[in-house]
This record gives sequence, structure tokens and C-alpha cells, in this order.
Amino acid sequence: MSEPNAPLAVTDTHALIWAIGDQRKRLGKRAKQLFDRADDHACAIYIPTFALVELGEACRKGHVTLNLPFQEWARLAFASGKYHEAPLTAEVVRIAQGLYEIPERGDRLIAATAVAMDLPLITRDPEIAQTAGVECIWS
Repeated sequence: MSEPNAPLAVTDTHALIWAIGDQRKRLGKRAKQLFDRADDHACAIYIPTFALVELGEACRKGHVTLNLPFQEWARLAFASGKYHEAPLTAEVVRIAQGLYEIPERGDRLIAATAVAMDLPLITRDPEIAQTAGVECIWS
């Protein structure tokens, strides 16, 4: 598990895909540092339910390849303590209803998760974080 008082953040789908694959170099400096710290169990990164759905679909369609089948990867990722589940709750859905300036439903739900948890969002799209009123972690 992560250290007490360790930094916490919510990740969006692109950042997660790049962090878990061989594309970590595509992450912004601050985003990469946070994922590196998660690897060392020095921080906690929350994966929203919808980001997990998108990752699973990307794997199913062959757009993303993991070192394990998706179901096994997800089980081990959460069991390792590197990542934590951020469930899609009724509160997240209510918050997302107020974020229609964000055009994509998935982005709205992920941003709303960060709002509901009062955590920064790891995303390369600062407009999403700004619209949601949360800190953007990237470069």
C-alpha cells in the first residue's frame, strides 16, 4: 500500500495506457513522476471505473496490449497497491451532469470522479481539469 499522507491523484485513460505500457515517455514530466512514485508505493493513483472500461475496450479491440489478459492485469494492479479503484457512484454521475462543457461522456465521468474525490487529475488536457475545477497534473 502507499505511504500515509502520500500524494493522491485520479488518472484519465490516456495517461493510464501510456503509464502501464511501453509509452511512459509520452507522459508529461509531473505525470511520469507520479506514476514512477506509484511503482515505488510512494503515492496512490486512483483509476476511475470508466477509465478501466475504456482500457478494457482498447485491449479487446487490439489497440492496447498488456503483458497479461486484461482481467488478470486489473486484478493484479489493484492487489499490488499501486492503483486503487475509484468507483462510478451516483455522486459522480450527478457531478458529471454539470460538466457538459466537456464534450465526451468518458472525460466528464473521469473529471467528475476527481471532483467527487477532491483530487487532482492526471491528464494531458488541461481544459478538462480546468472545466471541472480540479488541478491538472501533467508537465
